[in-house]
Amino acid sequence: MSAAGVALMLCGAGILLTAGQAHAAEVSYATECIPPPISGLPPVHGTTKARITAPAEAKVGDEIEVVWKTVEAASKNPDVLDLGQNTVKPTGTVKVAGAQTADLAMEGPRENPPIPKNSPMVLSEMKGKLKLTSAGEITLTPDAYNINVSKPISTDTKCSPEAAVQPGATIKVTEGGGGSGGTTTSGGTTASGGTTISGGTTASGGTTTSGGTTASGGTTASGGTTGGDDSGQTDFEGKEIEVAYACKTPIGDKNAVSPVRINAKKNGDGFALTVKFSESVMDSPADIPANSVTPSMEVKLGGADTGFVRVAGPANKDPIKSGEPIAIPDLTGTYKPGASGTSTLSPGVLTVMALGTTTTCTPPADVRVSLELDTTAQPGGAAGGSISGTASGSASGSPGGGLADTGAEDGGALRALALVAGTVILLGGAVFTFTPWQRLRGIR
Repeated sequence: MSAAGVALMLCGAGILLTAGQAHAAEVSYATECIPPPISGLPPVHGTTKARITAPAEAKVGDEIEVVWKTVEAASKNPDVLDLGQNTVKPTGTVKVAGAQTADLAMEGPRENPPIPKNSPMVLSEMKGKLKLTSAGEITLTPDAYNINVSKPISTDTKCSPEAAVQPGATIKVTEGGGGSGGTTTSGGTTASGGTTISGGTTASGGTTTSGGTTASGGTTASGGTTGGDDSGQTDFEGKEIEVAYACKTPIGDKNAVSPVRINAKKNGDGFALTVKFSESVMDSPADIPANSVTPSMEVKLGGADTGFVRVAGPANKDPIKSGEPIAIPDLTGTYKPGASGTSTLSPGVLTVMALGTTTTCTPPADVRVSLELDTTAQPGGAAGGSISGTASGSASGSPGGGLADTGAEDGGALRALALVAGTVILLGGAVFTFTPWQRLRGIR
């Protein structure tokens, strides 16, 4: 008798053993990988070898775990830089077909050994959770995936199939007290859009569980949800999300991914906001004078409220010598609600003014929600407009002695954070030195 059969028999007797796993044949498929634009490298055409595992049998209403093991990635670490330990994070999509169809988001931890240049990429196992909604056979097929490298700068290599891919596993689903709703993913990130789905939230057509904040476009982000106005809670922590910024700098257009979290503290009739970036840093490649860098952001409002809230951080108090670490300060401001109900806060465009230059970095239109608040409309609140907050510790050299008013001159357009000092951009707690890869290749 199969292991699955024994498990089913024992389950009927009140004893449950680990169910059998679906046959996990290794799947190979032709793949195109697009290196990050900053690298200047051409697309790579290779072969992905993946193994998908999941329970061989399950019932409608069950939530199962799917595991993607990348036996071999289609692209190698190019002959540019050695990658450090625990700097590589894979995400991807598994196609669900047959009795049930869905795109299952998969995510792996940032765990890897050191990867020398010109050697195979080593990716951690990716996992996702799928709620079964229909009886019958369903197939699981590996699809597109993304390889994020966090250092020395955050970059993404996007890989997608160039031909039809064979299923990696098949699950037999039987009737058994099914549940409503669509496919549930947990801790996953879609390969194409970089959108993270977590917290037991349904990806489509399903029921959102408590603790989730619903963002636009059907994506749901967990964390940061407040209680009611009478809950007595005063401090609200948002979800850290990775934002893919498109930056316009005096030295050209650049892309970067930065983790951002929006926190709030009840303050009278409004909320004191704090926007935090990753604490990871790089050493400054150039001398930066004191009071020369002034970052700001316009937090995007959604849900019941609309508009933006301006937040900013203090200028660098002391000079930063070449080789010293640089960190992004917290950006702060005050949010006065303009509508009653459930309002959402998402990272907006970031701006930095440095050494007479301005750099703007714009997030995608479907940027995920970091924080959800229960709000009560206040006179002079947002409701479609822009609110200027007050940043603690702003340098006197910053516009207006603090935060400039957002409004008519740019139509409320979003701005962005980045530091341009020669060829240096500061974003998300890191310094990005845009040295052409062609020059890097020449340094041996």
